[in-house]
Amino acid sequence: MEKLMFRFPATKKVQSNAHVGVVGSGDLEILMEPSELAYAEVFVRTGTTGFKETWNAVLERFFSQHDFSAIVKINDFGATPGVVTLRLSQALEVANDVRYIKK
Repeated sequence: MEKLMFRFPATKKVQSNAHVGVVGSGDLEILMEPSELAYAEVFVRTGTTGFKETWNAVLERFFSQHDFSAIVKINDFGATPGVVTLRLSQALEVANDVRYIKK
């Protein structure tokens, strides 16, 4: 099991917690929570070792387009870069969807 941590600058904030995906064959789970920091902090736990540069490239591309502050936990079980991007987009949508935000 490899554990990775990344930080990306941010100017926006997510509104609430989000949980998308499942840890299973070829997939991943993303947990996202709001943060008051000026960056996104991303923690990746993956059973596939040796892909830190790939993770950095995928996450850097996503966070350069969506510069939001949050604490993001990714539990990976061999997901492809496309699935990672899809799940991040889903989590961001859920975290900012007013129907899911508790008042």
